[in-house]
Amino acid sequence: MKDIRILLCEDDPSLGRLLSDYLKAKGFEVTWAQDGVEGLKAFHRETYDFVVLDVMMPRKDGFQVAEEIRLESRSIPILFLTARSTKDDTLEGFKVGGDDYMTKPFSMEELVLRIQAILRRSAALPEEGEEVTEFRVGLYSYDYNTQSLKLGEGSQRLTTKENELLFMLCKHKNALLERSHALRNIWGDANYFNGRSMDVYIAKLRKHLRGDDRIEILNVHGKGFKLVAPTD
Repeated sequence: MKDIRILLCEDDPSLGRLLSDYLKAKGFEVTWAQDGVEGLKAFHRETYDFVVLDVMMPRKDGFQVAEEIRLESRSIPILFLTARSTKDDTLEGFKVGGDDYMTKPFSMEELVLRIQAILRRSAALPEEGEEVTEFRVGLYSYDYNTQSLKLGEGSQRLTTKENELLFMLCKHKNALLERSHALRNIWGDANYFNGRSMDVYIAKLRKHLRGDDRIEILNVHGKGFKLVAPTD
């Protein structure tokens, strides 16, 4: 892994030091700021690959910091940490440009996994205006714009939900697609009932892709799904 520079903004001294030390032990370069104003100063001084923001901070809260960062960079990933878990707070985090949201207390191991997953996604995205919409999935040809999945001379037209879900899986092919990320982006909410609905659509996609036995949609327990397929 190349040196990934993380800006960590956390006002709690004990948690901030613990997070900073843990992230460094995992190979990241970390700058730790203890309030929003200092965090913005650090952001303007250096170049970072990722930002971790506590929501409740003195001088400027995490949402305000994120808004100012987004004025300068639309692409740098932002993950919020908060002791508040209300739906309104979560929605506000995404509205101001956050990529993910973790509620305290949380597992530091999970935090690292989320950071790594977001970094993989952001690195894999094409430049603006060049988004890929056609994919080779094993023996299949998939076109997002026409919602079509082709195998040889045969063609299957996908439903809207099937199309959106396969599109996300293809963009993360051979990597983890986080369950919560897919639910929020396709269903709008990562609740239990939407989760059951997504499981049904995963089963449908597996049936659509069974013409090539090298293709698998793996269930990564507690985390999400992984489309494993060769590119023929």
